[in-house]
Amino acid sequence: MPDLSLQILPEQPDDGAGIDRLYERTFGPGRFARTAYRLREGIAHRRELSFTARIGTLLVGSVRLTPIRIGTTPALLLGPLTIEPPFRGRGIARALIAASLEAAKKDGAKLILLVGDLPYYGPLGFQGVPRGRITLPGPVDPDRILVAELQPGAFDGVEGQVRPDFSAES
Repeated sequence: MPDLSLQILPEQPDDGAGIDRLYERTFGPGRFARTAYRLREGIAHRRELSFTARIGTLLVGSVRLTPIRIGTTPALLLGPLTIEPPFRGRGIARALIAASLEAAKKDGAKLILLVGDLPYYGPLGFQGVPRGRITLPGPVDPDRILVAELQPGAFDGVEGQVRPDFSAES
């Protein structure tokens, strides 16, 4: 009998098509209009900081980190994060986030930004951003802009427009 336990694995180059299909199923075509998606357009995510969740050989989840700048400060944008609907509520998303944050911290990253709900992401190390301190290039509820410091004090003095960090591409 095959092993059906959850595995959190680094994203591999051949995972791309399966992840795209997962996004299409879980987010639908409306995903292209979201501000966070717009920030990721035209820039490669950091595959070495991005992870998949599998049960056996079945891809059930994914999370990616993409280089951005908040003002002049380098950071990473968390997302998309998605789990196949039948597998939600089992801690898979939290395991994916933990793997990405740990990999980013080991890589020297200091800040992770996301657009999400504080009650969910707060226990994972994210905090709300004071209104007006960070702006995104599109409509976003300012109460959903969250940041996680991977190094104490990393968010001190950080403010400004969020934009893709094309200089981080190698």
